[in-house]
Amino acid sequence: MGIAISAALLAGCGSSSSSGNGLESKSPDEIVAAAKAASKGASTVHVSGSFITEGKPISLNMELVAGKGAKGQIGVEGNSIDVIEVEHAFYINGSAAFYTHLAGSAAAQLLQGKWIKAPSTGGEFSSFSQLTDLGKLLESTLSSHGKLAKAPSTTIGGQKAVGVTDSTKGGTLYVAATGTAYPLAISKSGGSGGKITFDRWNQPVTLTPPAKAININQLQSGK
Repeated sequence: MGIAISAALLAGCGSSSSSGNGLESKSPDEIVAAAKAASKGASTVHVSGSFITEGKPISLNMELVAGKGAKGQIGVEGNSIDVIEVEHAFYINGSAAFYTHLAGSAAAQLLQGKWIKAPSTGGEFSSFSQLTDLGKLLESTLSSHGKLAKAPSTTIGGQKAVGVTDSTKGGTLYVAATGTAYPLAISKSGGSGGKITFDRWNQPVTLTPPAKAININQLQSGK
């Protein structure tokens, strides 16, 4: 099951304070640069929202920890999956439909309600790292873009935000206009669009491997 972040959605692309941080007077490129710098210094963030990639609807509700992993829920084509990434492994607890797709109906009955363990690199679920790795996700959202232009300022999650639109590919990045210049949201309209929000920057997050997880390599080999 290949999962890739939609470049069309993400292209173009905390703490709060009542005082402005000066971004409103900056150029679009300077705003994006400030968001990159703030993101690279963050330890954690909560990411949520939905978008379309490769024609498939994807939803996210994840807490990401820089250099360590993530936990939360990923929705793929209507299948909700609980995910914990920690200690170089993915722990996954899916719906009956998800397990049926993964291993067949007979195995799905045995796996229902249980966690499975898969390697975070090189395995069937390695593409999840695009959604659970803080560094990869933020680099994807903030690196590749076309011509940038200022967008109208708005308020996101009660915080004032300045907008930058990718005039070439579409999509708007909103960055905090007060406090640290963290990204607050990325949105794009249309059939390949959606919206992702970023909040709870640097809040404590604990990652713990689930007990008695079933190793997917052993499951697939029948051992």
